[in-house]
Amino acid sequence: MADPTRPPTGTGGPPSEADLLRWSEALAGIARTGLGFTQSAYERERFEEVLAVAADIRHAADASYEPEALVQEWMRSVGEGIAGYQTPKVAVGAVVGNDDGEVLLIKRADSGIWLYPTGWADIGYSASEVAVKEVAEETGIECEVVQLLAVLDGLRMGFTRIPLYSLVFHCRATGGELRPHPLECADAGWFRRDNLPEPLASWDLWGELAFAAIAGDPVAVRYDLPRTPPWRIGDV
Repeated sequence: MADPTRPPTGTGGPPSEADLLRWSEALAGIARTGLGFTQSAYERERFEEVLAVAADIRHAADASYEPEALVQEWMRSVGEGIAGYQTPKVAVGAVVGNDDGEVLLIKRADSGIWLYPTGWADIGYSASEVAVKEVAEETGIECEVVQLLAVLDGLRMGFTRIPLYSLVFHCRATGGELRPHPLECADAGWFRRDNLPEPLASWDLWGELAFAAIAGDPVAVRYDLPRTPPWRIGDV
């Protein structure tokens, strides 16, 4: 239980769009998990009401989401038992360095934003295997995994609008030839610290850590520290 005498650690003021989004997704996840496990008609009604509240919160954050349509979309994702337990999706990224101290970046075809190679975790692959596969598929570069760099909560850090954990690995280029994927990448290349392309996604979350790892400096894995409680306005 939270200590009522403990001063707030958030920034105060009204909730931001990011606050509303994470509250909405958290409530929707709780409700859908409850619907997946309960056998009680009474509880189902309560959980469906929670979904409606979550949809209203999402609409307040982004008016392009219609509450009724959002509830229907959430209901379609409800499973039974373990299959119905709602968890964040998982993405895997690879910060690839070469012998010249450069980082491998791609320009995403869907957004035009530069970022390290990344993609959804695939069933049947370990997380590190996904990192190697994504680099090869998106850029043509072969690499080996050196270490895990970061485990990031996308909703909490504000770089995604869906529940998402991002696992980021430091990798070392071992061969291959630069060939950007014709559908997923508008461009790809090697970049020095002083010659990065724009626009570059979420540099503050990974940039300095990435170049420290590429330089061979000892780096600790970055992860989101626990919050107490986790729902204060503005806490990241």
